[in-house]
Formats: sequence, C-alpha cells, structure tokens
Amino acid sequence: MELFEIKNHLETIDGKLIEFRGSFDLEDLEEQIANLENEMAFPGFWDDNEKAQVVINESNLLKAKFQAFHNLTEASEELLMMLEMVSEEPDAEMEMELVSGLTELQTKLDAYELEQLLNDPYDSSNAIVELHPGAGGTESQDWGDMLLRMYTRWANAHNFTVEYLDYIAGDEAGIKSVTLLIKGHNAFGYLKSEKGVHRLVRISPFDSANRRHTSFCSVDVMPELDDKIEIEINPDDIKMDTFRASGAGGQHVNKTDSAVRLTHTPTGIVVSSQAQRSQLKNREQAMGMLKSKLYQLEVEKKEQEEAELRGEQLENGWGSQIRSYVFHPYSMVKDHRTNHEVGNTQSVMDGGLDGFMDAFLRLSL
Repeated sequence: MELFEIKNHLETIDGKLIEFRGSFDLEDLEEQIANLENEMAFPGFWDDNEKAQVVINESNLLKAKFQAFHNLTEASEELLMMLEMVSEEPDAEMEMELVSGLTELQTKLDAYELEQLLNDPYDSSNAIVELHPGAGGTESQDWGDMLLRMYTRWANAHNFTVEYLDYIAGDEAGIKSVTLLIKGHNAFGYLKSEKGVHRLVRISPFDSANRRHTSFCSVDVMPELDDKIEIEINPDDIKMDTFRASGAGGQHVNKTDSAVRLTHTPTGIVVSSQAQRSQLKNREQAMGMLKSKLYQLEVEKKEQEEAELRGEQLENGWGSQIRSYVFHPYSMVKDHRTNHEVGNTQSVMDGGLDGFMDAFLRLSL
C-alpha cells in the first residue's frame, strides 16, 4: 500500500470518527457515568440486588461505549503520527507496522459502526430463538439440529450464554423444535436478522440412493422483555398443560410433570418451558415467552399497516425464505435479502454469521 493510499484511508477513518463524535455528546456521556458511579457509592445500594445489577450493567455499557470511542480516536492519532514520521524519513519496518495498524483499526471501526446501528427498541435485549423444522421428517429435523449448532457456536464466539428453554428431540435424529434464550448485550439486535425460513440443499446422509434433498427450517427471533414492559393477558385466555421435561440429549429428565405448555386461545400462540426444575418457574418462563410473542405480533401488525399506507407489499416474515445453504452440486450460502454470499459453507455452519448480520443491518443505511 502506497503512503498516499494510507493517508487517504486514515483521513476517511478520521471523518467517520468525527461523525460518531457528533452523534453523541461525550460530555453528557461522562456525566451519566459519574451519576451512576455516585449512585453505586450510596449506602444501601446493595439492599436491592436486582436493581443494583441493572445500574451496574448500565454503567458498564456506558463506560464501554466511551472507552471504545476513545481507543479508536487514540489509535487513529497514533497512526497519523507514524505516517508523518515515515513520510519524513522512510522506514520499511515502520511502514509495515503502519499498514498492520491500519487494518486492525479498520476492523475495530467496522465493528463499532455496526454497534451504532443497533438503536431500535430492544436491540440491546437478550434474544429468544425458536427453531422449527419443516415437513420432511428426519432430513428436516437434522437440518434444524445443524442450525442449532450454528447459532450456539456463533453465540459462544461472541461470549453470549445459551440456555435451552424447550427441546423436543427428533424421532431418529435432529430436533422437532427448540427454544433458546441467548443472553448478552445486543443479542436480539444481531439475531433479528435470522428471522425467517432457512433452506438447505444437499445429498442426504439418510438416503441410501444418495439423492439430493431440499429441507426447510423456520427461525423465529424475539426480544426477551423485562418487567418494565406491560403486556396485558387475560388469564381466562390461557390454557395450561403440564408434562415431563427432558433436556437436550435426554439430559435432566424429570420424574414429575414440571414442564409447562401455555396456549393463548385468541391468537393460537403456543409456548413451552422445561428449563427449570419447578413447575412454577417454568410457568413464569413460559409467560415471559408468551409476552414476547404477543409483543412481536403487535410490532409486525403495525409494520404491515404502515407498509400498506405507503403502498408497499411486505412478505410474510414467518413464511419468507431468507437464506439458502447449498452443499451440492456447489458450495454456497446466500442471503436473498442482501445478496451477501459466502462460498465456504463450513465456516458459516461453524457460526460465521457476522457478514450476513452486518449486511442486513446496513440495509437501513
């Protein structure tokens, strides 16, 4: 890379940092952090552990936002100084270090820019992810299990935690359905891009004739709502069934009917929870899932109404095919909304979803 190219690149980065600085008030951010730290220093702060943890989490997030911007600015200034030194007195080793530093800075800036796009309500929330294989028996159920592995690996790579809320194993292999709670800052913001139908084309390992099969699995993603969000549910509208819980792979099998299934009769929405050992806690968990589904249903209705007023035609989010995974006769994963595609299917199945999420979030730019 020539020095003038490095200079142009750094000037572009500096321009973006100036834009970011204008998008939020650094002095106000520092004041918010100071106020939270003062609150944490009050006697009796820990009297309410749950409330205290909320304050600590908010403080940590604000500090991380402030520090990330500070680090980017500092790195940019250091590289500009190095560029001046190399321009005045050529040094091959320093020039290599400059190029390496520029690449690293661009990567961090891209990640920071992506985080700034996560500003919709509940983007920062935990995510509830449901996987439902389509018709096709073992073949589709195995595809659902492959997606389960993909999302688990993606979550682990981003230091998110994964909890099984509900798990129904397939008849011979794979899954019939799974509900996950993926916990971490911005989990919903990233994973909302995965909502829709995922299509697989491959030579079936379950077909002795080695024929090509097409399988489908629907993925639903909702934010986990906190107690501040009030969703009114008439108790008379809920039918509750209990059954024995069995975890993934037959783990944590209970001898009592501790698992809970709730059916919301006006909408037909069904949710289940078997993650907890007590029926009461599973009912509380299921109610939280039901509230999230009802909230998501209202959001989708509103989006549909707004689109109709604008004269747009929206696809059915539940039934629309968003991405194809082709293992045969060639190797490719393609997102049909953004046209982002990857030739290395294994890297995607190992959790390499960041490129697809990035492309989806940037559609709004």
